[in-house]
Amino acid sequence: MNPKARKQFGQHWLRSDKALNAIVAAAKLNKSDRLLEIGPGTGILTRRLLPMVESVVAVEIDRDLCELLVKKLGNIDNFLLLQGDFLSLDLGTQLASFPNFQQPNKVVANIPYNITGPILEQLLGKIAQPRIPAFDLIVLLVQKEVAQRLYAKPSSRAFGALSVRVQYLAECELICDVPAKAFSPPPKVDSAVVRLRPRIMEPLVSEPKRLEQLLKLGFASKRKMLRNNLKSVVEIDHLSNLLEQLEVNPQARAENLSVAQWVALSNHLTHIA
Repeated sequence: MNPKARKQFGQHWLRSDKALNAIVAAAKLNKSDRLLEIGPGTGILTRRLLPMVESVVAVEIDRDLCELLVKKLGNIDNFLLLQGDFLSLDLGTQLASFPNFQQPNKVVANIPYNITGPILEQLLGKIAQPRIPAFDLIVLLVQKEVAQRLYAKPSSRAFGALSVRVQYLAECELICDVPAKAFSPPPKVDSAVVRLRPRIMEPLVSEPKRLEQLLKLGFASKRKMLRNNLKSVVEIDHLSNLLEQLEVNPQARAENLSVAQWVALSNHLTHIA
């Protein structure tokens, strides 16, 4: 019998074998992998992961679930449960007390949808400060709409500032969609499994704050042409000429530029500033 899901923690219990199998397969696990699981819930995914890897470090905020997980999995040698809020937890400091558990090299998690953005930032870092060392692989079950933004291609409706920020830091791919009925209780939205492969994009952005400023302005009004959205920081004719140099239509909107073109635009404007 599963405990009652708590709305305050965004809890929905995944019960679909098909979805669980897809998550495990997407992680490309081997016995030397050390996993981080955020929000293990009742342990249904955790139990599948443990026999396949060197260790699983699970972070759970719900004290009642922690008691349940200890009863279910507490006697398994390669399982470590940390109680607390992942967003404020210093994982390195916590693990220092457990010499048998090294820093995780992969993340596999069904994360709370209401804090997806902050969790992504914790796992990937920021454009100005990528996470070091980076994880080898990150597999997440997220809200479908967010997933679409993560792997969106330029000129698509879903492509936005989040797409640029995440794709600068990682390759992102869709693994599969997961319908609401796969959960108990079912959320109000469908979900999707995504796989992120952290990497540093080349060329590097020379001034991350400048790129963040451009993204904020550029995507502020998606229906407007980029040159109009950025006119407060660069003269329209100059930007039109620069876009032509980047082989971008001067009448382009923010979503028409690829991540590489955003980096090139930012670096050029930083150079002439």
